[in-house]
Amino acid sequence: MTTLVPNTEFARLASDEDITTVVAALTAKGIAAEVFENRAEVRIRMLDLLPEGAEVYTALSQTLEVLGLHEEINTSSRYISLRSQVEKLGREGRMSRTGRKLMASPEYVIGSVHAITHQGQVLIASGSGSQLAGYTFGASHVIWVVGAQKIVRDLDEGLRRIWEYSYPLENERMQTRYGMDSFPAKILLVEGEMPGRISVLLVKEALGF
Repeated sequence: MTTLVPNTEFARLASDEDITTVVAALTAKGIAAEVFENRAEVRIRMLDLLPEGAEVYTALSQTLEVLGLHEEINTSSRYISLRSQVEKLGREGRMSRTGRKLMASPEYVIGSVHAITHQGQVLIASGSGSQLAGYTFGASHVIWVVGAQKIVRDLDEGLRRIWEYSYPLENERMQTRYGMDSFPAKILLVEGEMPGRISVLLVKEALGF
């Protein structure tokens, strides 16, 4: 298995000024953005945004795990957990038409991203791409929780962050949990959205990769 060393310059938290810049840039691109002081605040807000009885697909995300949102949503009777339905299908079932539809077109999909530029560009890397269909079009609502260490100056720096920081950490996680390497085979760039569909919850803490 491959050993990679993360570039820790991408672990630094953005300044309040940079966060303000990003909020304005996202808003101008039709993406709602809110700022929270800590993980406790953002966790409450995330659950407030999900209506009772909503279909929710939780994308695999270290951020959601740290916040306890994977467990909260997928074991709660308050929501219809599509993640739970997909996992019941087993490995082959997840790759079937039924599994793909559940992942690709939920009412709500929640997760995180790997970088947001000062210009409001959002970058998300994925090995399989299973969450990307919902992010781009399939889901009615998209909510991303994003730690302030994921803010970067521009697109080039965002790509560097994926390859030099997020990828090594995700690779280590995959090796530890599944005994296999990871690889960011697909990278999504979001340049804008129709207002009302995507929300970004920025947190002034380091969360996820």
